[in-house]
Amino acid sequence: MWNKKEQDRRRVRTARRIQVFIIYTAIAIGLAWFFESQATTTIIFVRHAEQTDHEAADPGLSEAGLRRVAELTRQLVDADVVAGIDAIYATPLRRSQETAQPLADRLELPINNYDATDTEAVLATILKAHKGKIILVVGHSNTVPELIANLGASKKVPVIERNEFDNIYVISIPWFGKTKTIRLRYGEAYIPDAAT
Repeated sequence: MWNKKEQDRRRVRTARRIQVFIIYTAIAIGLAWFFESQATTTIIFVRHAEQTDHEAADPGLSEAGLRRVAELTRQLVDADVVAGIDAIYATPLRRSQETAQPLADRLELPINNYDATDTEAVLATILKAHKGKIILVVGHSNTVPELIANLGASKKVPVIERNEFDNIYVISIPWFGKTKTIRLRYGEAYIPDAAT
């Protein structure tokens, strides 16, 4: 009889251990899912590369622009050592498309076109569709600072001059905490005119 009681106790202890293990496993999976879904989103903003003619309606890239795009592609093809760039957005203008296309080809990603006049809409789309991912956005001298400001990242982005093409802005949007802005340079350096 005593042996029967001991066996019952062992069964109860084993059942409790299994329950505790299942509960802890469920909590661990739930926490992992929560933190993954709340991961940091990184958006990389660049202006399109040098264009052939500032006066043309929809110019393509110049030789200097093609060199800059080659450097941008080299810099960003392995931007994240684990997964790389997850999405690419660019305005439908030729110079923006030509800036984004080599990287899109290397990463086998489509270029998502966006309306440069509606920066809030593109940011809402990016933040909803690519949470926790790395996104490249190719814009223009007047839209890149506006996009960054609309993210709440920095309202102090300097004016991008007409012949300034070497900025890369990396915006980190954590699930908790302050949005951060990092400004880097790439390719041939911008040298301001004496007049500016």
